[in-house]
Amino acid sequence: MIMTTDKAARRAKFESVWSIIHDELLAHFKACGMPTEAQEWYSKNLQYNVPGGKLNRGMSVVDTVEILKGRPLTDEEYLQVAVLGWGVELLQAFFLVTDDLMDSSITRRGQPCYYRVPEIGLVAVNDAFMLEGAIYHLLKLHFKKEPYYVDLLELFHETSYQTEIGQLIDLITAPEDIVDLSRFSLQKHSMIVVYKTAFYSFYLPVALAMLFCRIPTSYTLPSSTSPIAPYEVAKAILVPLGEYFQVQDDFLDFAGLPAQIGKVGTDIVDNKCSWCINTALSLATPEQRKTLDENYGVKPTQEEREIAKKMAEGKNGEEQGYLGEAEKRVKAVYEEIGLRKIYAEYEESIYKELIKLIDQIDEGSPGQESVLKKDVFKSFLDKIYRRKK
Repeated sequence: MIMTTDKAARRAKFESVWSIIHDELLAHFKACGMPTEAQEWYSKNLQYNVPGGKLNRGMSVVDTVEILKGRPLTDEEYLQVAVLGWGVELLQAFFLVTDDLMDSSITRRGQPCYYRVPEIGLVAVNDAFMLEGAIYHLLKLHFKKEPYYVDLLELFHETSYQTEIGQLIDLITAPEDIVDLSRFSLQKHSMIVVYKTAFYSFYLPVALAMLFCRIPTSYTLPSSTSPIAPYEVAKAILVPLGEYFQVQDDFLDFAGLPAQIGKVGTDIVDNKCSWCINTALSLATPEQRKTLDENYGVKPTQEEREIAKKMAEGKNGEEQGYLGEAEKRVKAVYEEIGLRKIYAEYEESIYKELIKLIDQIDEGSPGQESVLKKDVFKSFLDKIYRRKK
């Protein structure tokens, strides 16, 4: 029952539960009388799509429970909490498999997108549904007797629906092959980010941990006569925190070097409805707007692609990448409007707002259980504030 603080050790412990979950899912599949080739296919689906990412969302469920309980978890508690964490990772895998199909993406996590693997193709659609379905089998297996079982089901269902709403708005606002900046706005960007990212990446892991810790939907502390709605308090902090994270991601796509962020930014050529373009549109002069309309979402020429490919094989490509002429013009407008300064001011402003909200949380008396803790939210904020990758 030692609380693991080393990041690599924490990840290894969390990953060790995946093999248990994988075997449980396959055992159920086998018990249903599925043929051997179907069992092998399902196993490949699980192993290819679920455990390969950063696992931050899933591991944050464990981290949050440990903060709320204020002690290390027993082995039994850890297994249950990790199952919830892997539920978030299964949901993430479901979203990514379908997202890559809709976007016709090429690679994911350094390997071909799942639908591009030989023999997979459009079977990936059904496989994605099976990844989502696995969540509910695991919840039934591990939590059916718990009083908060239905709350878990509703939370996962609601979060899936919210994320799919965000995906819809994103797809119809910024189709890659139809560039129309009149569809963009900071308000629409905010809506996409909140629904597509913030709910499942930030609120879901914390809400799962709160349910596990039996935090009620409302309670009153001895220090106050006003009832506290902890899930609403958490949402009021985590949703803007998730929006801040995505704005940060959008900015790094423009300003971060490939060697720093681990990829070459593609938001401009991919016609993404990012914070950068929406901020530029809100401030652009007529001449700058014309430049953005003519160059945003424009794919590099074949010659530019060849140059980029050669540079990516050498040191220069790793350090700064290669920009096509259209992308250069868009970035020049970003620099002209002072996007770096605007972002820096935004980051400091949102940080202060979030700290203020966190400091308003009443934790009750020392050691009191089943109440919100400030450190839950500070741990999230500390991980992303001024991050460079």
